[in-house]
Amino acid sequence: MGQRARDNRGALSTSESRVKHQRFRQAVLGGLMFLAAYKSHAAPEATHAPTDGAASEITVTATRVPEPVDQIPVSISVVSGRELRARDARDMASALSGVSGVEAPAGGDAGPSSAVPSFWGLHEFDAFLLVMDDIPWGGAFNPAIPTLNLNDVQRIEVPKGAAPVMYGATSFVGVVHVLHYPAGKAADTADLALGNYGSARGSAAFALPQWGDYRQSFAASGESHGFADKREKASDGRLLYRGALDVGRGQLQVDVSASLVRDVPLSPVIREGTALTRLTPLDADFNPADAGIDENKLQLTIGYSHPTPWGTWATLASFSRSHVDDVRAFLHPDLSGAADTQNQNRTVLDDYLDTHLASQFGRATLLVGADLLYGYGRQTTLNGNNAYTVPLDGSVVPPPTTQLPVNEIGYVSDKRLFAGQYVQLDWKPDTRWDLIAGVRLNETRDSKFASDLTLPPFTPTRQHAAQQASRDNIRPTETLGVSNRVWVDGKAEAVLYADYRNVFKPAALDFGPDYQPDVLHPETAKSYEAGLKGAAADGRLSYQAEVFHMDFNNLVVRTESGFLTNAAAERLKGAELEARYRIGDDLIVAGNYAYHEARFTQYRLFHAAANAYVDVAGKQLPLSA
Repeated sequence: MGQRARDNRGALSTSESRVKHQRFRQAVLGGLMFLAAYKSHAAPEATHAPTDGAASEITVTATRVPEPVDQIPVSISVVSGRELRARDARDMASALSGVSGVEAPAGGDAGPSSAVPSFWGLHEFDAFLLVMDDIPWGGAFNPAIPTLNLNDVQRIEVPKGAAPVMYGATSFVGVVHVLHYPAGKAADTADLALGNYGSARGSAAFALPQWGDYRQSFAASGESHGFADKREKASDGRLLYRGALDVGRGQLQVDVSASLVRDVPLSPVIREGTALTRLTPLDADFNPADAGIDENKLQLTIGYSHPTPWGTWATLASFSRSHVDDVRAFLHPDLSGAADTQNQNRTVLDDYLDTHLASQFGRATLLVGADLLYGYGRQTTLNGNNAYTVPLDGSVVPPPTTQLPVNEIGYVSDKRLFAGQYVQLDWKPDTRWDLIAGVRLNETRDSKFASDLTLPPFTPTRQHAAQQASRDNIRPTETLGVSNRVWVDGKAEAVLYADYRNVFKPAALDFGPDYQPDVLHPETAKSYEAGLKGAAADGRLSYQAEVFHMDFNNLVVRTESGFLTNAAAERLKGAELEARYRIGDDLIVAGNYAYHEARFTQYRLFHAAANAYVDVAGKQLPLSA
């Protein structure tokens, strides 16, 4: 299939799909109203969550052991659940809006329920790691933003830079770790909201009655967004059940999560030169009548932790299955009105296992562990190249894909196995100094089969291509950081910190409609970071400032034929500042500033209009800020 300007903002909603979305919304909201009523009558003994004040000062992402944020030698921001609810933050864009240098505009290849987060000026969907309750959310493939649950959140931790050694080869520029209230505790809230264009939203979260030593909590949410264009919709529903039981000297935990996403997006607007074209309306829809992105995801997590003579031993296992039906169309970049359709059927399995021992030796904490991240994805794509031609004003509703010819059939299956053993030492020789050093041995294997069958008239004759490819990598990654509390006066303090990280990440698989048979080389990066953080004004003012530098190599880019290859390098550098002043328990003033300079250091871009390669080394990355 030819190269497409793929961007998930469009699809058309027929009367049948509108009815389906209305029923979906009514069912979800009705269930939430019932849950809210149940909470008020059936759970008088439920344990309420503690205040977020203390929790917001503790982080676990960088060390897996609870640590005060100010002692960790890395730039990390914490957004409390209380703040999220006060700001009515329901998606990634609003949840991260107060984190310096981070933005997450909605949309992208995964649809309007997704987002494309940016860290350190790099706007790439797969360059960061998304974690939910200690589980990589998206596993060995890409961050699963559309199914992320932001209901009943206790806090969100956002470390900048590469992921800690405990999470393996998964991130370059940042981690977003969403932590829900533990079993038996909850935000104990319920809400219902209505909006224009038929929009509605509801959520509830509460602790269930305790059965002996068994603690449990439940959260549910659902929403449906309507838009000025009646064909566009974005609806979802999410459930989260958490249970915990004291077994022996340890604790057994069970989490069950379910997500449904029903998106009907608009069509992307094609860029002409440096601006969006004016030949198509911003809200035009050129998708087939049956367009939509539907996803169902179910996830189960089982964990057990217990004390031993050598420290606390914790094991966590997660199993998830996701199914996606993706029907869309994309206008040709020449704006002739011709469009290519795609009908994708995709199943993704993600399994995760981690076991580690945290031992205390005087002033040092030693973390030793191993993990395994397994992913399997398969997808069948039915493409209709030049399936139809429509007027650019969007006045014609194209037919459904069931009435259109298919002239290309693609298939891909990809099996990924990311294993690793890690050791991290956190040593505090006194109350001023903190040294963190970690090393990990990564073993990754990526095995892929891809095929592509094209039929006339897309090609003169029936043509078939197929390829089996695999790539193994064994290499270490390292991190080293140090912090020093240079000044302290009561609740006020100033902490200097610096860190170095050397990481790599296997190339992502985006499950696009094009034939991409190769397994590419991993992308690599080295980063340096230094900063100052602390508190003033009797602890009411908290601040954090950092400078960073990252060299990024083996960047994946497109060739003139549309295939992907490792052929570029880039450099990210800049400075970020964030400050928050607490006026009262319910009033905080926050301010952020970020300067990013993201440029190519190596890249020969193929310029289609000139039919020649252009050296863009030194040029700014697209969409960087």
